[in-house]
Amino acid sequence: MKTMLRYPLAVAILAAGVSFNVLAGPPPGQVDFGKFTPPGDGGQFVEVQINSNLLSLAARTVEKQQPDAARLLRGVQLVRVNVIGLTDENRAEMTKRVQRIRHDLDAQGWDHNVTVQEKNGEDVGIYTKTRGGEALAGLAITVIDPKEQVVLINIVGDIRPEQVAALGEKLDIKPLKDVGAALKDAASKDAAPKEEAPKKAAPKN
Repeated sequence: MKTMLRYPLAVAILAAGVSFNVLAGPPPGQVDFGKFTPPGDGGQFVEVQINSNLLSLAARTVEKQQPDAARLLRGVQLVRVNVIGLTDENRAEMTKRVQRIRHDLDAQGWDHNVTVQEKNGEDVGIYTKTRGGEALAGLAITVIDPKEQVVLINIVGDIRPEQVAALGEKLDIKPLKDVGAALKDAASKDAAPKEEAPKKAAPKN
């Protein structure tokens, strides 16, 4: 089974016996992806959920040396990452499940900000939930790589897609790093000035 992430900070905090508060109800930016089972034949399977207690402690750990990182961590209440490797047995089911999650996000009033469909079949959908007009309440990222895996990410808090890579670096969660890097790369390509086609010379009389 492939190991896709390392998160020593989270392990250290859990080992120290940090307790988690039970929330009365889910915050507005939280998405219920449901439960998943590992694919057969030792396929990829990752489940990460980091709650506010862990994130607050991580922010306090880095606030003196990295105040910007601490500010980012304090703006986040929950991080959930699921990676499910695709096989011939689960590919159709997982694809339909992601499509159903996207449909539910649309129905629940999430903003569908980005859709990317690559030639190799990779399909990315990015959704945001706003709070109070401008502040973000949550971010949901859904990725279907039909040859390899499905990736589902939900970040609750005031975070923008271009900050996902930085959050992944601070928490040392590889799927967050990978998706965040891909988002930054796509954004830089969109922002790059497009070359103008050479103008044709006017015909001589």
